[in-house]
Amino acid sequence: MRNNLKALYVLQEIDLRIDGLDGEKGQLLAQGEALQASIAESGEKLARLREEAANVAAEKTQLEANLATEQDNITRSESHQKEIKTQKEYQAVSKEISGAKKLIAELEDQILQKINALEELSAEISKKEGELSEMEANVAGRLDELKGQIASLESGIATDVAQRELTVKGLPASVMKRYSRLREQRRGVAVVEAREGNCMGCNMHLPPQLYNLLFRADDVITCPHCQRILVMRQELDS
Repeated sequence: MRNNLKALYVLQEIDLRIDGLDGEKGQLLAQGEALQASIAESGEKLARLREEAANVAAEKTQLEANLATEQDNITRSESHQKEIKTQKEYQAVSKEISGAKKLIAELEDQILQKINALEELSAEISKKEGELSEMEANVAGRLDELKGQIASLESGIATDVAQRELTVKGLPASVMKRYSRLREQRRGVAVVEAREGNCMGCNMHLPPQLYNLLFRADDVITCPHCQRILVMRQELDS
C-alpha cells in the first residue's frame, strides 16, 4: 500500500502540472482569439466605411445625373422660349426655367456636400487602412510568439501525460476510481499531505488516532472533513 500511496501522490503532482499547463495553454489560445477578433473588428469597421463611401458616391452620381437632366431641360426650354408667340405661354416657360435653375442650385449644393463627405471618408478610410495594416503586422508577430509558447506547453503536457500513464498502470482500478472522483469533487486536488496533525487540503485538525495511522502507510485514509486522501511525505520517502 505504501507504493500505491506514493504513486497516488506522484500522480497528483503530475495532474496538477498538467492542469497548470492546460490553463496556461487556454490563456494563450484566448489571447490569440482576442487578437484575431480585434483584427476582424477593425476590418469590419473599415468595410463599413468603404460601404458608406460607396453609398455617398452613388448618391453623388445620382445627383449629378439629376443636375444634367435639369440643365438639359433649361436648354430646351430656353430654345423653345424663342419660338413662343403668346405672353401667357412665355411666362409659363419662364416660370419653368426659373424653377429648374433653383433646383439646379440646390442640386449643386447637395453635390458639394457629397464631395466634402467623400473627402472626409476617403481620409478616414486611408487612416484606418494604415492602422489595420500595422495591427495585422503586430498581431502576426504576436501570434507567432503564442504558437511557439503553445507548442512548448504541449510538449510539456505530452511528457507529463506519458509519465501519468506509467504511474496509473501501477495503481488498482478501485483506487483510481476513488482518486478520479475526488479530483472532480475537490477542484482537482484529491491527495494532500498530513502535517503536524492537520490536513493540508482543508487545514482542519485530524483526530490523533487517525493521524497516527498515517505513519504506518498501509491503507488509504481520507480526511474526515474534506474526504481527500491523506499521505505523509516523510513516510513515503523513507
